[in-house]
Amino acid sequence: MASALKNLSDYNSDNLPDISGKKFGLVVAEWNKEITDTLCHGAYDTLIKHGAKAENIHRNTVPGSFELTLGAQLLAQSYEIDAVIALGVVIKGETKHDDYICHAVAQGLTQVGLKFNKPVIFGLVTTNDEQQAWDRAGGKHGNKGVEAAVTAIQMVGLFS
Repeated sequence: MASALKNLSDYNSDNLPDISGKKFGLVVAEWNKEITDTLCHGAYDTLIKHGAKAENIHRNTVPGSFELTLGAQLLAQSYEIDAVIALGVVIKGETKHDDYICHAVAQGLTQVGLKFNKPVIFGLVTTNDEQQAWDRAGGKHGNKGVEAAVTAIQMVGLFS
């Protein structure tokens, strides 16, 4: 759902599964680092809030959003990881690079999830400008990292 219609940090915590024994992988792009770190903190804090143990949350950092797919695969191939959350930011520029990157990341993350039969969550913020990215990283539209973590929690519940 478009973030203009729903705050990314709002969710119903009723019926979330027990994740105290689950392990999560966070793969975070360094490009737009201040924003992606904010997304990561939102995801991490949400996982902890709902019972994940700090030692069961593993973070990999990759150079940019395009590399999220391989970073996610490296985490997903571990039998210990129950779900992977990919976090990045792609801001539209003067060229169509954003279209290519977003499409590749969406397809790649989908393939990783299907290959390893585990949730791989698309936490990529795709915006027209930097302000819109901040609006989705704890600003007026909430934090996409929170939404991604809740999605991971819900999806892990499907496997329980």
